[in-house]
Amino acid sequence: MDTRQLAAFCAVVERRSFSQAAERLGVTQPAVSLQVRALEKRLGTQLLDRSGKRVEPTEAGLRLYRGAQRMLALEEQIASEIAATAGGELAGDLVLGASTGPAAIAVPLLLCEFQRENPEVRVFLTVSDTHAIVERVAARELELGIVGAARRHRGVRFEPFFSDEVILACPPGHRFAGRVVGLDELREESLVLMQEGAGVRQIVEDALRRRGVRLRELDVRLQLGLQESVRAAVEAGYGVTFISRTAVEAGLEAGTLAEARVEGLEASREISLASATGRARSRVADAFLTFARGSLGP
Repeated sequence: MDTRQLAAFCAVVERRSFSQAAERLGVTQPAVSLQVRALEKRLGTQLLDRSGKRVEPTEAGLRLYRGAQRMLALEEQIASEIAATAGGELAGDLVLGASTGPAAIAVPLLLCEFQRENPEVRVFLTVSDTHAIVERVAARELELGIVGAARRHRGVRFEPFFSDEVILACPPGHRFAGRVVGLDELREESLVLMQEGAGVRQIVEDALRRRGVRLRELDVRLQLGLQESVRAAVEAGYGVTFISRTAVEAGLEAGTLAEARVEGLEASREISLASATGRARSRVADAFLTFARGSLGP
C-alpha cells in the first residue's frame, strides 16, 4: 500500500477532520481527500463516514487504522535504523515538548548542552500544560514529551525519566534554614505557593494529607502562577515555599536561598517521558535521551 495514503487516512481518523489532518500533514485539504478516496477505491470499501459533523471511521476503517499504524511505525523504524547505521556526525531536528514544571527546571539546560555538543542538531521545544503535550505526542507532532504526570492515553507510552525532589525553601538567615521543622512551626509561618493545579502543589497537598493536615490549615499568604515568581518572592523575604530542588539549586549554591525539611514529610515526583505508541525513536532523540540520562544520573 502507498504509505502516503495510509498517513493521510490515519491523520483524518485521529483528527476527525480533513482540514485538521491537512494542517497537521502540511498539505492542502483536497490533497488529503484525494489520498483517502484513492485508498477507498483500491480497497473497494468505504473507510470514513462523512455524513455527520465529524468524520468517523467505518468498521472497515477502524480495522485499516489499526493495521496502518503498525505499517507506518515499521516504516519509521526501518528509516531510523538505516539512518543510525549511516553513522557520522549527528544531525537533524529534535522536536519535543515539556510541561511547565519540567520546562522551568532541568530540560532547557539539558537541551542547550546537548545542542552545543551536537552543533548540526536543531532543537525545537514546545512548552504547554501536560494534557496538551501528551495530545501532541499522540498526534506525532512532537517526538517526545517530558511531563510531570503520567496520564493514561491509549496512543502514548510513558516511562520514568528522572525524579524531582520537593523541598521547603526559605531566605538565608531564616529561622528554618538548615533545620528540620515540625508541622506546628510550619503552621505559624507565611507560605508562598504556586497556583492551584500546579504539579508541585498537588504533591505537597497529598503529602500533607497523609499527615492529617489540610493546606487550608497553613498560613498561605501568596499564590503565584510560576515557579520563578515563587522563588523570587521567597528570596525577597516574603515567606517560605515548597518547590522543586532542581528549580532552586542555583540559588542554594549561591546562598540566595536556604533549605529546610518538614519532619515526617517526604515529597517527590517522577518526571515522565512520553512517546507515541509504536513510534520508533529517531537517532537524534535516542542520542538526546542517552545524553540526558547520563547527565541526570540514576
